Amino acid sequence: MYDIGVRERALALIATGRSLNSVSKETGISRAAIRAWQVRIEPLPRLLGQAAPCPRCRPEPAAPQDTPAYAYLLGLYLGDGCISAHPRGGHQLRIACADAWPGLIDACRTAITSVRPEDSAYILQKQGCVMVTSYGRHWTCLFPQHGPGRKHERTIVLQAWQERIVHAHSWEFVRGLIHSDGCRVTNWTTRVVRGERKRYEYPRYFFTNTSTDIVRLFTDTLDRLGVEWRTLHQRRAAVTVSVARRASVALMDAHIGPKY
Repeated sequence: MYDIGVRERALALIATGRSLNSVSKETGISRAAIRAWQVRIEPLPRLLGQAAPCPRCRPEPAAPQDTPAYAYLLGLYLGDGCISAHPRGGHQLRIACADAWPGLIDACRTAITSVRPEDSAYILQKQGCVMVTSYGRHWTCLFPQHGPGRKHERTIVLQAWQERIVHAHSWEFVRGLIHSDGCRVTNWTTRVVRGERKRYEYPRYFFTNTSTDIVRLFTDTLDRLGVEWRTLHQRRAAVTVSVARRASVALMDAHIGPKY
């Protein structure tokens, strides 16, 4: 059995654009094995009960142990994540992260393995982005918002245990939403001062999502944190929330900051 390090190195070669055939010849690993690792990188449990129990499946359901990491991962999932069934059983959690933000990719992988240390996270390269992916049998337990269709086409409501986590770790939740469907930009404008036109720059945060439920979760959390916001007038279906007040931007900078 190949260890995780060997599997990750093989997938890293594939991510550079190499073919299955060339990687197989270089490493001595069969193409079938590498292809299987692209779907699930961790070894299958050999013994019944080898995997750690899901905190939500216990006789008395509990929250994940690392609640700050869960709040952040929940924000990432609601923004750019999805869960799909796996042909062999279980589910895959996938979070889309742009290639331009390697720090975000690392933070996403860390959050996944912090929430479920038993389920490893690996990267599948796509055009312009990577899918940070984790196979497991309990992702639907941890993210009950999963369902058929797109998120903006169904109701998104947090369960009571999730609400307690979001209230306790509101900044982590907001950071996950901003890191997925938001950004920090520098806007500029001009003003005439004593007859001379001058350019002024100022930072601003944006969050855009098509689901009104997810937007409401975002703005309700901002209200609780004392961050002033407003929605932009636009013709498209998605809603864009702007944070531009100096004090609110400073508060966001202290806890969120730009992507990296």
